[in-house]
Amino acid sequence: MIRTMIVDDDALVRLGLADLLGSDPGIEVVAQATDGVEAVDKAVAHRIDVALMDIRMPRMDGITATARLRALDHPPKVITLTTFDLDEYVYNALAAGADGFLLKDTDPTEILRAVHLVASGSAMLHPTAARRLIDRFHHTNRPRAAAALSSIEQLTPRENDVLVLLAAGHTNADIAIALGMRESTVKAHVSRILSALGVTNRVQAALLARDAGLTS
Repeated sequence: MIRTMIVDDDALVRLGLADLLGSDPGIEVVAQATDGVEAVDKAVAHRIDVALMDIRMPRMDGITATARLRALDHPPKVITLTTFDLDEYVYNALAAGADGFLLKDTDPTEILRAVHLVASGSAMLHPTAARRLIDRFHHTNRPRAAAALSSIEQLTPRENDVLVLLAAGHTNADIAIALGMRESTVKAHVSRILSALGVTNRVQAALLARDAGLTS
């Protein structure tokens, strides 16, 4: 059972998401919060697995809240849900440690799929928005690209292969099939990659890979 928390200052959004998540027998909504301050308090109290996080909220926004949640002793995974397709706040949320982002008009089945994927250690990004966002913030940043290349030089050739597929959005199962590995071996490689690159999740690793020009 995936223990989830909904964080949004709009009561109707919270109600709709609670109904959606409650329709999945593998997901349980154990907490709801109206802003980031409340989200951090409830995450400590309820041991959340996945938080669905709005960005623009009073008192503490979703970006700050994401960073606070990821710094907890038992950090939940975070999926940012936003209405702002190319808003720089989305990139900042990913940099703060979010494991993915979706637009609020995403098909409900994809939102449920995202919760399961993120809970299992994968990432979930809205494909069109992700590509445009990464292009905007990364491809023209040469100092960042140089730093990314330096970090990636620490990886073995096999880890580099895994990183390329990870950055393209493939799950651990997809990578295992593509590279002829066990899924447990892929997970071990991913853990090593995150540690070597000094990042906390797959999204940040993917951004580094794109900075370094490993993917288009």
